Amino acid sequence: MGLALIRANRSYRLFLSGAAVSNLADGVAVVALPWLATLFTRDPLLIALVAAAGRAPWALMILPAGVITDRADRRRLMLRADLMRAVLMLGVVALALSVPPLSVPSDAATGSVVGLAVLAFLLGAAEVLRDNAAQTMLPAVVDPASLERANGTLWTVEHLTGRFLGPPLAGLLIGLGVAVPFGFDAAAFAVAAACLWLIVLPPRPLPPRSRVWPAFREGVAWLWGQPFLFRLAVVLGLMNLCAMMVLTVLVLHAQERLGLSAQGYGLLLAVGATGAVAGGILAPGLAVRMGLRPAMLAGMAAVALPWPVLAATTSPVVTAVCLMVEGAGGMLWNVVTVSHRQRLIPDAILGRVNSLYRFFAWGTLPVGALLAGALVSAAEPVLGRAAAVALPFAVAGAGGGGLWLYALCCLRPREGVS
Repeated sequence: MGLALIRANRSYRLFLSGAAVSNLADGVAVVALPWLATLFTRDPLLIALVAAAGRAPWALMILPAGVITDRADRRRLMLRADLMRAVLMLGVVALALSVPPLSVPSDAATGSVVGLAVLAFLLGAAEVLRDNAAQTMLPAVVDPASLERANGTLWTVEHLTGRFLGPPLAGLLIGLGVAVPFGFDAAAFAVAAACLWLIVLPPRPLPPRSRVWPAFREGVAWLWGQPFLFRLAVVLGLMNLCAMMVLTVLVLHAQERLGLSAQGYGLLLAVGATGAVAGGILAPGLAVRMGLRPAMLAGMAAVALPWPVLAATTSPVVTAVCLMVEGAGGMLWNVVTVSHRQRLIPDAILGRVNSLYRFFAWGTLPVGALLAGALVSAAEPVLGRAAAVALPFAVAGAGGGGLWLYALCCLRPREGVS
């Protein structure tokens, strides 16, 4: 890990600290939000609605977010997004305190799910602005030669807090009261904003104001002129669609096929996250030794292989191992592809091209969530509940395998890029 970079660079320390606290809050929400939804309803479509709403901003807002990122002070944009998330989490606290008994079906319960979906959408919108600004700002915080170390350390810390510490902490907080995790998150987002407020960077001259559409077209033209990067974005989008199918039904898999409590589910995610933490530590060195394309293919394979295994298993141990392998593969993919992108894209259009790339790469997330819910609902009368919950894992596995074969045959960087 980049310990020397952390010691030497105050701005990176604060950037990393804000990311750690913010991702701890995200890790708590990963367990607490869907668990809260299951207290309102057991309908897989309504549960998927909450998941889809949280991811919909990646399709609806990421493109204008890129123009905003290039025009704005990126540090202040991140700070305001974290403050917005703190306020929104207080709204989730109020909603959680109104949870009706699950055994009494009512319009109030459906209304509560819709309200939770609206809050999830707004939280996702703030996350889009923050994450796009953060990925665009990092090259101004560290020098280009340190990007692999900076990204590897950043994602290791984010996964350590967001996936290793956050989920079991959520289980403990839920045990104290259903609203407690969201109050914790509100405070955590406020602390993350304070870390960003303390960062001092050299002033960055902002580009002259231009109309949104011409500015956006400039980013489109640049990405279209980079065929490898464009295809990479599309492949990642389809992989993320499959991954979101898996994540959406994972809470039902844990409850109904594994028989886990909220604490057990949080522990499962935490154990699974050790793979991502290990991947973050090893990925920078692997990226240098393997090169871009071999590391990318290895990461894809590690992400997709566990999905059909999840369809077949009812073992918490096997499920945890699958999540570990998936997390390690995702970390390797992220370190090599994002560092390549940050180094390749000019700073003046980095926000716009990043947002366009992530539109293709992340805009499929709500589709994956809704598709998973629809598959379970449609298959349950025919296959039974347990097999229906397993079906999205099998479909994701088939999709991931097909995408890996496409990448093996067709996804090659231009000459001179390893």
